[in-house]
Amino acid sequence: MHQRTFMLSAIIGNSPAIVAVKCLIEQVAPSDATVLVRGPSGAGKELVAKALHELSPRSKHRFIPINCAAIPRELLESELFGHRKGSFSGAIGDHKGRFELAHNGTLFLDEIGDMPMDLQVKLLRVLQERKVDPIGSQQPIDVNVRVIAATHRDLEKAVAAGEFREDLYYRLNVIPLALPSLAERKEDITELFARFAEMEKRNGDAPVRLSRFSQAVLQQYEWPGNIRELQNLAHRFTALYAGQEVDLRNIPETMLPPKMLDTMMTLAEDFPAPPEAELNPEDSHDFEDFGLPNIEGIVRMAQGIPTLPDEGLVLKDHIAQIERDIIHEALQRTAHNVSQTARLLSIRRTTLIEKINKYELTHSAQSA
Repeated sequence: MHQRTFMLSAIIGNSPAIVAVKCLIEQVAPSDATVLVRGPSGAGKELVAKALHELSPRSKHRFIPINCAAIPRELLESELFGHRKGSFSGAIGDHKGRFELAHNGTLFLDEIGDMPMDLQVKLLRVLQERKVDPIGSQQPIDVNVRVIAATHRDLEKAVAAGEFREDLYYRLNVIPLALPSLAERKEDITELFARFAEMEKRNGDAPVRLSRFSQAVLQQYEWPGNIRELQNLAHRFTALYAGQEVDLRNIPETMLPPKMLDTMMTLAEDFPAPPEAELNPEDSHDFEDFGLPNIEGIVRMAQGIPTLPDEGLVLKDHIAQIERDIIHEALQRTAHNVSQTARLLSIRRTTLIEKINKYELTHSAQSA
């Protein structure tokens, strides 16, 4: 029971989508049934395969992974089935394939959808007969292996297109297990980041933390790279800001995914800028920070020498309208590029984003 709890806790999260995955792992792990794990790249398919192995009666034997897309076609057959000395140029000794190495254990065939068609035929024969024929050998070798396969491809479409064998598909798809993308389990993002930050922290340092704004951004972001992208971000922040609380508005744009900048723009209005995001004295060109003599200069710049109406005016509203007009003009001049506009106005990008939201100019602004 301790091992069972430990292995399932390695799959982080309590969202309904991931809880369903954990329940299915518990159900099928004790059997020898072949499992086909479907899910996008970076979603954690190998972690699921390891859990299936560790919770099975085969856990005392080896878990052998192989990425079918990462090994050149001319080497993949030897890696899977082995070869005998002298069977081809460069075969200077006998080589055990992954099937032999996984005997009595589990073989994880990652990215099975990218396996060449001729090797699919040989794999199907091994799955049917439970024997492998090493290259250059006349004697088949019995293997007792549980196979777990994984792919990010739509195998049904691949079968229809003649890119994947239908008989192999049905042989592998005994137990289908669909792994959700990170965008489908956003409730788990904060817990996942905290776990990765704990793993990445340096000796003696506290793990990096996320501000409320940063947490909200990570919850809204779509994560095209899935869990792998989130883990990379935790690693990056740990390297740059060890032990600190991270607010994404204070991080250089080059350190953030471009699409995350778009998400930040949509959320900036709902979160006041943190103290550390305030302008440095040398950057203080924010209109609200100008004194009265500078207000006069702004008015002269925007409208020429104005005439004060006899009934007076609300200076704050008047200045705000001028500020909005100037930002709008600057956005038009830069083809609505936020970064270029911020440089043109000599203000921080995060300050500009807040003003774009404040003046409802978001529809025209681009983050790139």
